[in-house]
Amino acid sequence: MRSILLILCGGLVAVGVVLAARGTMPTGLATAPATSGDKAALGRSIRDYLMANPEVLVEAMQELERKQDSQRDTVAQKAIQENRSALMSDPESPIVGNPNGDVTIVEFSDYQCPYCKRAHSAVKSVLAADSKVKLVFKDLPILGEPSRIAAFAALAARAQNKHLALHDALMEFSGKLDRDRIMEIAASVGLDIAKLQKDMDDPKLKVLIERNMALASALGVRGTPAFVIGNQFVPGAVDADTLKRMISDARTKG
Repeated sequence: MRSILLILCGGLVAVGVVLAARGTMPTGLATAPATSGDKAALGRSIRDYLMANPEVLVEAMQELERKQDSQRDTVAQKAIQENRSALMSDPESPIVGNPNGDVTIVEFSDYQCPYCKRAHSAVKSVLAADSKVKLVFKDLPILGEPSRIAAFAALAARAQNKHLALHDALMEFSGKLDRDRIMEIAASVGLDIAKLQKDMDDPKLKVLIERNMALASALGVRGTPAFVIGNQFVPGAVDADTLKRMISDARTKG
């Protein structure tokens, strides 16, 4: 929840909207101050009103969040329509589930992100129970160099048909990642490490991650995980029940 300071600095317009809607505009707020003395008086009037009616701050915060969410959704919807093929049909992006599924989930994730790890179990369980879902992985290594190494390793593991095995192992690992630990995890799922390290140097992998970054930027992704489920953009971790509901909504809406 945003701090009161942020609301006062960035959300005064929302406060004004709430006050106007309630018909409780403090005296002088509706007119522009003409002098510095008027400005000081107006500031005191606003402060006194908010101190006496602190619930207005909560309403203003909610109004500001609704506005920001609406703007985010508008940007994301436009980006989904304009980048549908790159999101859902990029042949270089790993997929699991049903390649011809009636609902496609696109997941942006980072192997060091604790929220991604939390969402991973929900996504995995839903895919196991629903044979009509296609999942597209979009590596978004935003949490430092170990994240990039892990992303390159997971993508390079496709050459040995071990992407999903390494993806699951990295997501389910709870310790700190570095290159040595990533290679240990890769070896534990049966990867040839010498070949993996060579394949990680393929320049196509860097290009793919750059494409993922560009897509995330277009969608307005501000952190991981983030999902596109059907035509809907979903920032943040989701639990299994929420995921099932959104898949059902996507089927209903076609």
